[in-house]
Amino acid sequence: MVPDHFRLLHQDTGCRARTGRITTPHGEIQTPIFMPVGTSASVKAMRPENLKDAGAQIILSNTYHLYLRPGHRLVEQMGGLHKFMAWDRPILTDSGGFQVYSLTELRKISEEGVKFRSHIDGSMHLLTPELSIKIQESLGADIIMCFDECPPAEADREYVERSLAMTTRWAQRCKDAHSRSDQLLFGIVQGGRFAELRQRSLQELQEIGFDGYALGGLSVGETKPVMHEVMDACSDLLPPDHPRYIMGIGTPEDLVEAVWRGYDMFDCVMPTRNARNGMLFTSQGRLNIKRKQYEDDQGPIDPTCDCYVCRTYSRSYLRHLFRSGEILSSMLNTHHNIAWYLNLMARMREAITQDRFEAFRKEFYHQQQSETENHKEE
Repeated sequence: MVPDHFRLLHQDTGCRARTGRITTPHGEIQTPIFMPVGTSASVKAMRPENLKDAGAQIILSNTYHLYLRPGHRLVEQMGGLHKFMAWDRPILTDSGGFQVYSLTELRKISEEGVKFRSHIDGSMHLLTPELSIKIQESLGADIIMCFDECPPAEADREYVERSLAMTTRWAQRCKDAHSRSDQLLFGIVQGGRFAELRQRSLQELQEIGFDGYALGGLSVGETKPVMHEVMDACSDLLPPDHPRYIMGIGTPEDLVEAVWRGYDMFDCVMPTRNARNGMLFTSQGRLNIKRKQYEDDQGPIDPTCDCYVCRTYSRSYLRHLFRSGEILSSMLNTHHNIAWYLNLMARMREAITQDRFEAFRKEFYHQQQSETENHKEE
């Protein structure tokens, strides 16, 4: 049966890149799309109205962090995540699996779930597939994720195979526990760097049946060729009438490569984290606003960007804010980076609609190469 929450609008005639529309209770999402990360019900240094001004259609929040603080029951009592954070557009919550993975020394994995020690106060918790779904239902996100184990990039095949089998069993438990019909539930494809295991995972998840499918366990230390091999191994097997999400990848190059291969949804902390460290994204590559060369530069961050920050402030002023440690530095830098990322996605959607994504991709890399050469000359 063709799902009614996703519609494939157009596929580029020259490659796998495609546009689509996801329908949720809090609005439609035009894909391909990037989701700014609001881990603890807040995109760092951004107010909801600024996010809208930057073009955000959907944001991501985190089950693990909201479970520990302030607690999903409190969020539910306050009217759900949308009302709690005054965001009336779609929200996706990840399951907490990746955060538990990152704890390493503070957790123990079993068939039941993951026992872990809170990074906040050291208290012990057991996060199971059922509890992960319960938390996400209480939060009230529009799109929720299955609980999974994310194996380390260097894990051997035997470990990854065992992990994958358990993740599939957990996916079935998540599906069985899911009770809210107004939430979309996505399955997460695991299998590490092994293409055959990725394909097995995807086939098993489709047998269970989900509203969308995500590739997890990428951008955890593997090389770019391995990442691309995993994307390629799954792209032709993914059902074309469901959303396709790659979790946690986020360089501009990663996004272009993933869209070229037919993927729809992405998230990463890179634009927000880099902004707070003075690293800004432009059409000509990355710009380090800390450099002395920008001390008296009256130009905008990116002359081709029409975001509020580029329309209003000079590189000189932004450098001054950063060097002075002003809070406004993080706010303006973050606004620009998110707006730039979302504009990149909009330009990709336009290129796909016009059947010229191959040309777009070539021009994108040509601009990046130009920036590399400029850095060599400095």
